[in-house]
Amino acid sequence: QVNSKQGGSPCKEKHVVLLSPVGKLEISGCEMGVHEIKLPKMSELPSGAESSVACEVCEGAEEMPEPLRQCTAWLRAYFSEPESTGTLPLPAFHHPLLQRDSFTRQVLWTLLKDVKFGEAVSYKQLADLAGNSRAARAVGGAMRSNPIPIIIPCHRVILSSGDTGSYGGGHLLKEWLLSHEKLQKEKLAR
Repeated sequence: QVNSKQGGSPCKEKHVVLLSPVGKLEISGCEMGVHEIKLPKMSELPSGAESSVACEVCEGAEEMPEPLRQCTAWLRAYFSEPESTGTLPLPAFHHPLLQRDSFTRQVLWTLLKDVKFGEAVSYKQLADLAGNSRAARAVGGAMRSNPIPIIIPCHRVILSSGDTGSYGGGHLLKEWLLSHEKLQKEKLAR
C-alpha cells in the first residue's frame, strides 16, 4: 500500500506484469502514477532469439490505470523501437520517494532528463549534474533506491573506471541493458 502525499487514503494499487526480452517486469501503480517497476533477477543473458521476444502484458491488462498503460507502452517501445521513447509521454510517478524534495529525487530526475539513451555517466559525473560534486556516494544510494528502473535509467550510471558496477536487477541485466542501448544507437547512426 502506498499512501498519498497528504497522508490521505491509500491508493487503489494495480499490478501489471510485462513479459520483456529480459524476463517479467512487475509494475505497480494507481490512477495517480507508477509506484514501482520490479526487475527480474537474471541468471544468464538472453540470447539473440530471446531478445526479440515481443513485449506483451501477460497479467493485469484489464482495468489498467492510465499511468500503467503509459508505462507499459514506454517499456514496450524501449525494448522494440527505442528511438520512439523520446516521443512517448512519460507516465506520472507516484512513489513517495519521488514526491519528497530530496537529493535522491533530484539525482533521479537529473538522470532521467540529462542522461540520454545509449549514454553512460559515472556516479561522480551524475553528482556534478545534480549540483553536488562531492556526493558520488549519495548518488549510489539514490540508484539503489530508484523505484522506477529502466525508465529512470540507473543502469546508465557506471563506475569512473568504466566498470558497470552493481545494479538492482543484477550485473547481467545491467550489461544487457547497456549493450541493448549501444546496439540500438549504432543501428540508428547507420
